[in-house]
Amino acid sequence: MTAPYVRVMTPADTGASTTVGAAASVSAASVSAPAAPTGPTASSGPSAAASAAGPRMTPGGPGYRRMSLALFLAGVATFALLYSTQALLPLISGDLGVTAGDASWTVAAATGGLAVFVLPMSALSERFGRRTVMTASLAVAVTVGLLVPFAPSLTALVALRAVQGAALAGLPASATAYLAEEVSPKALVTAIGLFVAGNSVGGMSGRVITGWIAQEWGWRPAVGVIGVVAVACAVAFRLLLPKPRHFTPGSLRPRALAGTVRDHLANPLLRRLYAIGALFMTVFGGVYTVIGYRLTEAPFSLPQGVVGSIFLVYLVGTVSASTAGRLQGRLGRRGALYLAGGLTAAGLLLSLANSLPLILLGLVLITGGFFAGHAVASSAVSRTATKGRAQASALYQSAYYIGSSVGSTVGAVAFHAGGWGGTVWVGLLAMAGVVSITLLGTRAARRQAAAVAVAA
Repeated sequence: MTAPYVRVMTPADTGASTTVGAAASVSAASVSAPAAPTGPTASSGPSAAASAAGPRMTPGGPGYRRMSLALFLAGVATFALLYSTQALLPLISGDLGVTAGDASWTVAAATGGLAVFVLPMSALSERFGRRTVMTASLAVAVTVGLLVPFAPSLTALVALRAVQGAALAGLPASATAYLAEEVSPKALVTAIGLFVAGNSVGGMSGRVITGWIAQEWGWRPAVGVIGVVAVACAVAFRLLLPKPRHFTPGSLRPRALAGTVRDHLANPLLRRLYAIGALFMTVFGGVYTVIGYRLTEAPFSLPQGVVGSIFLVYLVGTVSASTAGRLQGRLGRRGALYLAGGLTAAGLLLSLANSLPLILLGLVLITGGFFAGHAVASSAVSRTATKGRAQASALYQSAYYIGSSVGSTVGAVAFHAGGWGGTVWVGLLAMAGVVSITLLGTRAARRQAAAVAVAA
């Protein structure tokens, strides 16, 4: 198990990651390695059947544009649905007569449902195919999305959101596994960056649209419109996504699945990447759950439509996610993570100001840093895992959305106890964790390089 992971370690002298080289090494290693046993762990690795299916997709090649657009739309639908209530929490609090902490459960339940079900869904994708699971997941999620506006109470609303999150669990891990199987290793970071960019567009458009609609007609029609938009995205996704050519079905064997998960969790690099994803999302979930309350209260007292428009800063995330591959090529994986963490922390500190322009600049830095860090970490997981890629991605997504649930709830509680400064302190602690974990990786790489040099 250890040899494939050694191939993706970064150079010890600079702490940089060889983006393309690492991906190519993983691919080559998995092709030359002995055949893996039949089952869930084998289906996502290269196989003779997959090799015979033809070359993988590359930018400008057949099917690449359709695939990119399809997964971009899937990302839009996923984030628009997943966070459809986040910008509306002040209105939900007022309508249902609940506190900020109680209303935040409409976000935490959705992300928590996704975190719990992402691993089982990834196992189903190993058996029935990535495309099939993603299609079914979107179908269920958009159906529930059309029911959410009619929730009669907070309890019913939270329950529907939990079901919606569980349904959406089939998207993230299956999408990254699909890309790892169907796209050339050299183009993998860029392809995943485009999927993450779709997430940012979905998150942005969902919040902006709901903000202005809710200002005129309330939060229920607002989330209903998001449900309709998600239906259109789901239909387009199904029509556009090319059929997989490199997928080999596995069997649903719980023991084999547990072994694959155990192997991934035993790998120090993957454990660090999972923790980094969770910590980045803790910041993001907390900030964007609470920011609406801060901006609708004195001294800003902004109307709901304007607060929703604040989420246009997600465009920064679209850019930073789609350019993460080039950033990693220049700075290496760990260098890119240091930069992403530093930008996020700087944004948190700027947001403490009682100046709206400085708060907006802080949100720009937080958003850009978060999406860059997420794109780098998630693509590193897909490159590092040479078998059981769906499970490796699912574990990352599970940690990521656990971070979102924790951030949403803890951030709201901290805001209630200490104002915006309490939420910022939660975020700064999370970013300190990202830097510390990345530093551990740098030191581990240097020790390993020194040991190899001594042995030579």
